[in-house]
Amino acid sequence: MAEFERLSRDLVHKGAIIDYYKDTVKVPNGNVVKWDYIDHKGAAAVVPVTDDGKILMVKQYRNALNRETLEIPAGGLNGADEPTLDAAARELREETGYVSNDLELLITIRTTVAFCNEKIDIYVAKNLVKSEQDLDEDEFIDVYPMEIAELEEMIYSGKMEDSKTISAILAYKNKYCKN
Repeated sequence: MAEFERLSRDLVHKGAIIDYYKDTVKVPNGNVVKWDYIDHKGAAAVVPVTDDGKILMVKQYRNALNRETLEIPAGGLNGADEPTLDAAARELREETGYVSNDLELLITIRTTVAFCNEKIDIYVAKNLVKSEQDLDEDEFIDVYPMEIAELEEMIYSGKMEDSKTISAILAYKNKYCKN
């Protein structure tokens, strides 16, 4: 593999969720280029499966898209050292109002490798027990139990675009829904 050398990484903006940097990189032909880099603290998500096989989906407003989306529950880590299993369990309770002691790692994804290091560990939660939602003051979330077939139709018709949710649904179907 050709040699790349990062010469510098300069902080442009420190945000609540991400930090934005401008990297200076020497590429294999000797040229020096500037690349954007976004540092993300990491996240966890969960596919909550009810006893009858439905997946609990959350509908919430997403500012970047200026619309509501249907997604699996997810959220950022409270710190770089927070175990993603703990974060997934927290997001399950906060967003859906359910808890589970039966969480298993399904997949790990990197959302946008061209310019961001965001890593999301996605878990499957079974044996759900009803608790209470505990939403942040800026969260307004509705919960919908849905069949895998409904979700798959939404993926392939273009109605669902969230990459973590699409990855999670298809990985869950492939691993757990054998025909």
